[in-house]
Amino acid sequence: MRFSLRKAALAAVPALALGAAGAAQAQSITIAVEAPITSVDPHFHNLSPNNGLADVIFGALVNYDERVRPQPGLAVSWRAVDDTTWEFRLRPSVRFHNGNPFTAEDVAFTLARVPTVPNSPSSFATFTRPIVGVEILDPLTIRFRTAAPYPLIVTDLASVRILNRATHEGATTEDFNSGRVAIGAGPYRLVAFRQGDRVELERFDGYWGERPAYQRATLRMITNNAARTAALLAGDVDAIAAVPTSDLARLRADQRFVISEADSVRLIYLALDHSRDANSPGIQDAEGRPITDRNPLRDVRVRRALSMAIDRAAISQRVMEGTSIPAGQFLPEGTYAYVPELRPTPFDLEGARRLLAEAGYPNGFRITLAGPNDRYVNDARIIQAIGQMWTRAGVRTAVEAMPWTAYVPRSDRQEFSAFLYGWGSASGEPSSPLRALVATFNRERGMGPSNRGRYSNPEVDRLLEEALRTVDDAARERILQQAIRVVFEDVGIIPIHIQKNIWAMRRGIAHVARADELTRPQDFRPAN
Repeated sequence: MRFSLRKAALAAVPALALGAAGAAQAQSITIAVEAPITSVDPHFHNLSPNNGLADVIFGALVNYDERVRPQPGLAVSWRAVDDTTWEFRLRPSVRFHNGNPFTAEDVAFTLARVPTVPNSPSSFATFTRPIVGVEILDPLTIRFRTAAPYPLIVTDLASVRILNRATHEGATTEDFNSGRVAIGAGPYRLVAFRQGDRVELERFDGYWGERPAYQRATLRMITNNAARTAALLAGDVDAIAAVPTSDLARLRADQRFVISEADSVRLIYLALDHSRDANSPGIQDAEGRPITDRNPLRDVRVRRALSMAIDRAAISQRVMEGTSIPAGQFLPEGTYAYVPELRPTPFDLEGARRLLAEAGYPNGFRITLAGPNDRYVNDARIIQAIGQMWTRAGVRTAVEAMPWTAYVPRSDRQEFSAFLYGWGSASGEPSSPLRALVATFNRERGMGPSNRGRYSNPEVDRLLEEALRTVDDAARERILQQAIRVVFEDVGIIPIHIQKNIWAMRRGIAHVARADELTRPQDFRPAN
């Protein structure tokens, strides 16, 4: 949209009451995000804050709207040529920030780069592995060949941001983070990336799509909940993501602010150590001695007991203050392949104790439950609550909460036995968490990139592979539903709840709330 200076001045008037900077502020917006953006490289770490920034600077062949429905992006159309060939027509006259034209060569280069990015904590190769051949028909037409029928290629490619071959050939992740090659075809160009602090952006007026309302945008990383709300109240920022649940009622009642919200597709869950037969870290017997002959978490009765000992309703009502939905599977009701009978595990403390005794732990055991304290809404409070619940069931639990930057590398090295994570299903359907979280870890095949507990179930793998080559939507849904049943009956992971996404902003700003929780400057505009 076009945005005049007169409109900018009028839109800025409400900001004066907050002490924000006058008419010039309508040409800029500062948004506080709740989690660190760890890299500008769009292929380094499949993490929501990083993906939100990638949407701002780069761009994909396929975009998602706010309800996670595929839309044309750098591709204007696509079609299945045959069972194993897809053809994409690319958008003409698109240019990267440095003026280089966008062509099919850039797409082919990008797909080849994705699996080669070194030290990726959660690789994007999951989305490119099914493509075994690329054919460029002309500068604006490209075909992808898969080894078998693969109906998810459109949703997969929405997660792969496109780079420019001439600019990015040989570029490292550090080259992106330094800003040297942070060049894309998105609505904003990078001005500065200050890791752990902020990202400064400037509107790219050569962008092919709708022009963002704000000429300049800053994403400030304020991981402390109280500090994020305080920044909004003081007028230091114009909007905040992940409104702290403890501040939500106050901000709703304050006429200076407006709330924007949407049900999310993010599951908060516990991963468990499935990789060790004994000596799992952080686990001891009831007297505090290491358990050297077995790993309690390898027993499904123990996993079920731990799930039964969690009062999800209490967490949703008391810890999350009504901003979450207790979960029994990956995605909320109403989504594709949702399993109606797979409800959240009922809270049953006595049943949990019986299962533990049946598994050989009548006196319970000890465990350490780890999690971040600055990534997900109320993450540290959630693991504290679960730790108390497990202790009441007989599993004496120590809780270890730490900053996200320390937590990720430790969990990647499988240093925890039980630990909290979240997964936002970017495609809005369950093949995303099935492939990432519970498929048997296989770096070469791009499976299980975020399966940090190393859960492995041949039946899940078989059903997932069958689903991924099933073109008929109804048949694929039935297969995915069966895979989901197997995962959660086996307690491959322990689901806790689905988050709600909530933003707050000063009055005079409008926002499009997204189910995928991405916080992007292009989704904000003056209200009038």
